Amino acid sequence: MSVTLWLFLCALCGLSGFWVSRRRPRIGEPFATLHLAGRAAPSLRTGLTPESARKAVRHLRGLLGTASLVVTSTERVLAGAGDGRPSDAAALAGTRAVLASGRHLVDGGTVVVPLVVDGSVVGALLASDAEVTAALVRTVTEVGRWVSGQLELAELEVSRRRAVDAETRALRAQISPHFVYNSLTTIASFVRTDPERARELLVDFADFTRYSLRRARDFTTLADELTCVDRYLLLERARFGDKLRFSVQVAPEVLAVPVPFLCLQPLVENAIKHGMPGEVRVVIRDAGPEAHITIEDDGVGMEPTRVRAVLADEHEGGIGLSNVDARLRQIYGQDYGLVVETAPGKGTRIRLRVPKYHSAPSSL
Repeated sequence: MSVTLWLFLCALCGLSGFWVSRRRPRIGEPFATLHLAGRAAPSLRTGLTPESARKAVRHLRGLLGTASLVVTSTERVLAGAGDGRPSDAAALAGTRAVLASGRHLVDGGTVVVPLVVDGSVVGALLASDAEVTAALVRTVTEVGRWVSGQLELAELEVSRRRAVDAETRALRAQISPHFVYNSLTTIASFVRTDPERARELLVDFADFTRYSLRRARDFTTLADELTCVDRYLLLERARFGDKLRFSVQVAPEVLAVPVPFLCLQPLVENAIKHGMPGEVRVVIRDAGPEAHITIEDDGVGMEPTRVRAVLADEHEGGIGLSNVDARLRQIYGQDYGLVVETAPGKGTRIRLRVPKYHSAPSSL
């Protein structure tokens, strides 16, 4: 092991009895350091809470090798471990001091270092020992920076989830106004000539909008998605008549597979937009651990170079293929985006894969 790496590990861990020198590390010391850091990291990446602090403080104290360690937020003591800990009042006083200065301080036998997230102090580490040396101060400071880094990751994850939630809420409100207008106009055209047909279409429209605007879940099942697609196609068929032909073929085994909300209807909408007049085919197959979905039209197709532009097209206020592609990659990984196959005069085929089992749709 290089001297540089050893110095870094010494600065990270600060275990009692460790001292920085040019000696080679004893076998197992780096492992012990990384093991303790690895045990503390998962809870810290959930954010700075009493529960995460309680789970992490013992491992953090093991990293430092101090008599005690306390973790605070800006308002309260969250958790502590070891003997000789400062009182809650003293710990909060130290936290307020680093909150004001943004820098570490030494108060008797306690080193107080700030925990910083996005430039703001969110709490503090207070390490107490019989003797406070310069090496201990440096080590506690480095551990504080490492903890801050884990909390930064937690904040990024929270921000990512908020963005996803906001995007999902937004897409639910993005039913194309043109589709709404055209559907209601079509229904109105049947009111006098075929009142029963008008009533049926109105029920289909109500079912489609109720599903599209619901806010209970971010995930649904393929069965529910297909029901939404069926209502959409019935409304479009009433509008286009025999110009639109469609077929749906699905393996019963995959109907219960959880999928992101509104992941199929935008693809069918795209097929109708670029494939009219013609036929739209939806095929869903059971492929072992995955469900394979294909949406195909026999329309005019397009140049492959236009595919990227089509994926970015938001359909004049509609959901857009880019939204579906981004959500699939974000949820399942980069290998699960949309695959678009097209050529001029050859129609367009969109393929996607969905794992049958995934931890995200816990609300189902």
